[in-house]
Amino acid sequence: MSPRTQLHPCLPIAVLVLLAAAATAPFVADAQQAAAAGDGGCSDPSVDGACHSDPSVDGACHNVPKALRLKLIAIPTILVASVIGVCLPLFSRSVPALRPDRNLFVIVKAFASGVILATGYMHVLPDSFNNLTSPCLPKKPWADFSFTTFVAMLAALFTLMVDSLMLTFYNRKRSGGAAAVADHESPAAHGHWHGHGHGHGDIVTAESAAVGKPEDEEASKVQLRRNRVVVQVLEMGIIVHSVVIGLGMGASQSVCTIRPLVAAMCFHQLFEGMGLGGCILQAEYGLKMKSGLVFFFSTTTPFGIALGLALTKVYRENSPTALIVVGILNAASAGLLHYMALVELLAADFMGPKLQGSVRLQLLSFAAVLLGAGGMSIMAKWA
Repeated sequence: MSPRTQLHPCLPIAVLVLLAAAATAPFVADAQQAAAAGDGGCSDPSVDGACHSDPSVDGACHNVPKALRLKLIAIPTILVASVIGVCLPLFSRSVPALRPDRNLFVIVKAFASGVILATGYMHVLPDSFNNLTSPCLPKKPWADFSFTTFVAMLAALFTLMVDSLMLTFYNRKRSGGAAAVADHESPAAHGHWHGHGHGHGDIVTAESAAVGKPEDEEASKVQLRRNRVVVQVLEMGIIVHSVVIGLGMGASQSVCTIRPLVAAMCFHQLFEGMGLGGCILQAEYGLKMKSGLVFFFSTTTPFGIALGLALTKVYRENSPTALIVVGILNAASAGLLHYMALVELLAADFMGPKLQGSVRLQLLSFAAVLLGAGGMSIMAKWA
């Protein structure tokens, strides 16, 4: 694959970051209009002061200089945690126990997948519910319909569609027409692809199983393309959530909110990065593509914090436009993360040949998933 082809998958991720940044533009106009109107950003004057003040910046917790110091500390701290998390699996080839064909790698990946799953269910989805059911929004239509679950459902279905179409595109581009589909249905392909069509067994095992047979080699290539699709789609969902939560942290002036959020976000980025890094490792990208993926994952949350800092004076979390845009983005991100965590990571690994061949490894992986999801769920108390 040429360097130009390797860099191409980064384009949709870059566009997504730009769109997330552009989405904050209406917040500025909305906040300025609200300030001019003197209603604090609430679209419903009948609400008894629910939108006239921001409870997160009231009382002893409101300390602008201290909040600024915490945010300036958070940017490099979260950046370092993100880089360490996503890079650890990429350097695991130098550690024999952490190579993709070893059991420890499978267990660590299961732990990181549990973190990603809990991120969607315990962090992103509740935030979307809070945004789209806020008293600052008109009761009609926002209180009459569950927009959060509806958008999350559509996002999961859309992710499935994108997942399928991207894989079809890769297969036709690399294998010429329907050849990949034929190999996909062959007995050799079933050695690497489970009946669900999502086998994410490690690349080393797939390559060692290919004993010079063309159909086995083609099955390994199809699996490799599959892993690359997973990386790109998963990173898109993570980026959306990272920008949104970084924006909220950067705009907040509450010390009581920011202090625990910094620790929670470091934990989140570290282990979510390990899950993404494991997928990047299995995708076997070149150095340029790996660097691009690491860069986008590591910088989106600090970018969101910096953007929130720049918009501190005009951005209001309880303005109608902010609530709607952030709520919809969170719901879409939650649906994407749910699909990727359950279908592409957990189900694919647990139904794959490696875990199916060992009950002990299955139980250890289950425990790792519960530990990762449990730890991230506890973090939801502060983040």
